[in-house]
Amino acid sequence: MSYAVIKTGGKQYRVMAGEILRVELLTAEVDSTVQFDQVLLVGEGESVTIGAPLVAGATVSATVRAHGRADKIRIVKFRRRKHYKRTQGHRQHYTEIQITGINA
Repeated sequence: MSYAVIKTGGKQYRVMAGEILRVELLTAEVDSTVQFDQVLLVGEGESVTIGAPLVAGATVSATVRAHGRADKIRIVKFRRRKHYKRTQGHRQHYTEIQITGINA
């Protein structure tokens, strides 16, 4: 089974064909196809191709399934005995994609 390491949204993901994952928000419509050309590594069985820094000519294609917002996280700043407490919430936007193919 082949796999690849792609870079999108400032993060790196190890992906395989058919896998569903959440990445940072992409500007693409639902059910559209996106291409990731920042491929850092491609592996198939025992053979591994490592880019310097990218693998030349390698792409990963994926289908956009949905857009959404993650669960709320709480940010709390607190100083004890100083009457200081600040709370803030945040929900990160994401895009859910399904990997359709790895082209090395």
